Amino acid sequence: MLTPLPGPPRRIGPYQLLARVGAGGMGEVHLARRAGPGPGPVELVALKSVREDLDLDDAFRARFRREIAAARAVAGPYTAAVLDADPDAERPWLATEYVAGPSLAGTVARCGPLPVPTVRALGTGLARALSAVHAARLLHRDLKPGNVLLTLEGPRLIDFGIARAFEATQLTAAGAMIGTPGYLAPEQLRGTHALTPASDVFALGAVLAHAAGGHGPFEDVEPAAVIYRTATGDADLDHVPPLLRDVVARCLATDPAHRPSPDEIVRALAAQDGPVWPADVRALFAEHRSAADGFAHAAGQQAFAAAPTAPGAPPGATPRSGRPR
Repeated sequence: MLTPLPGPPRRIGPYQLLARVGAGGMGEVHLARRAGPGPGPVELVALKSVREDLDLDDAFRARFRREIAAARAVAGPYTAAVLDADPDAERPWLATEYVAGPSLAGTVARCGPLPVPTVRALGTGLARALSAVHAARLLHRDLKPGNVLLTLEGPRLIDFGIARAFEATQLTAAGAMIGTPGYLAPEQLRGTHALTPASDVFALGAVLAHAAGGHGPFEDVEPAAVIYRTATGDADLDHVPPLLRDVVARCLATDPAHRPSPDEIVRALAAQDGPVWPADVRALFAEHRSAADGFAHAAGQQAFAAAPTAPGAPPGATPRSGRPR
């Protein structure tokens, strides 16, 4: 959920930060709005900014530019559109459409495993998202429950921070592991085989197992055991309902050549039109939407009250329009 920010309002680029969404090793994500007066509806964005304490050398900025380019290259209803970005700012940032919904990870943690019709719709949406990613000749490389946001209309795949072009992902340096254990394909763990769209399909299979059964297929108390089980194909699918087990197992094939394509996954899942969300998940959607609207309304009222008024106008009147002097 959203976390209030301490202290006076802060800005990054032209955006006022409203609340904290989350943070990772490289940066933070905030709910934000374009700064300026006005009590009416405003466009909310998810603003990702680089941590202030990082050494922003040329190589880092190049990676950030790649993330922006990757996110812009993928369009469609199952991703979050890029709205604005400045990789050359003192603190580089990227603004995307704000998706007012919980992550799949948070939803399963709170509501438990999702019913079969819901997982069918979820998998269909994510497979279509991967089709769009791969059509742009990109690999996502970090599909996991925390990078899937849920809305009434369907899932959204986010965070292209380590996405790379097909031609740039032929080999991973030996010993290097990029992504999240438990959702990485065996070829990503070994770093000795070319990565292909099938690597993202493996992650999709692990995500669907998590959604349907409440935990990933390679979960273990020891991180080394997670890696070993993934590399050897030791997937625990007992918690996955039989109606979904076959397609999940095929996605998790150790040999990339044996995994289905995203289009084949869509056909195998045979989902109804649109997602079928349980009542407790719908309530979670409403909570997220209400929280975002609350922060936006408070910020808009604050900005409107602080805006200068025209001479002779009553307090709180709309400022005069015109060219700034």
